Amino acid sequence: MKGLGAKPVIVTGAGGGIGRATALRFAEAGAKVGVFDLDATATAGTVDAVKEAGGEAWAQVCDITDRAAVDRAVADFADEAGPLYALVNNAGWDQPFQFLETDEAFWRKVVEINYFGPLHMHHACLPGMVERGEGRVINIASDAARVGSSGEAVYAGCKAGIIAFGKTVAREVARSGVTVNAVCPGPTETSLLDSFFDDSEYGKKLYEGLKRAVPMKRLGQPEDLPGIVAFLASAEAGFITGQVISVSGGLTMHG
Repeated sequence: MKGLGAKPVIVTGAGGGIGRATALRFAEAGAKVGVFDLDATATAGTVDAVKEAGGEAWAQVCDITDRAAVDRAVADFADEAGPLYALVNNAGWDQPFQFLETDEAFWRKVVEINYFGPLHMHHACLPGMVERGEGRVINIASDAARVGSSGEAVYAGCKAGIIAFGKTVAREVARSGVTVNAVCPGPTETSLLDSFFDDSEYGKKLYEGLKRAVPMKRLGQPEDLPGIVAFLASAEAGFITGQVISVSGGLTMHG
């Protein structure tokens, strides 16, 4: 991709799954990658994988629900790698429950991670981008935000909120040379999806039913996402902002 070489990029939730695959894709393009994750062991593992592939990466163990911690981590990464060029808000968390089975403590945890976390990252990273007149933000949302998903009511609401928030911010910073877009994975085989399916007969039926519902007859893999993310961060996507793109094997098709 044009325009990514040696540019500093932050990927949250980069300790595994889509985040790790995205960090590796940016490193492949020559970017300097900030590996942000709450899990220190997973963070170190992604940094090692990037370096083994010949890329540059810095570990930042960071709780995105803690604004002060976010500010420190973003500043520390910029001190090492240079002024931030792109931010990928990928970190997220959920557990499968029908809404009426949940309580306020659960709602707050889901909202803190999936909504306030990205808000913290935007607020910490955007001022520098706007000041420099250059930047890319890619929010990893979810197709659950576009069509709903049983067992994910609060999570889907947060992701829908991030889509609307991103569109609004995209308008506000458009004249500053900063773009903001969203990528919506469909069902993707990550640890988050694994938490929805156990080894019971019911869990297996749900899993197989979901695969049958996808026109391509398979679930997504973490490696299916980084290409579009890297494109949206590249110079080639400089006139694309406020958009939402699904990567779902055709499970959802929006005009």
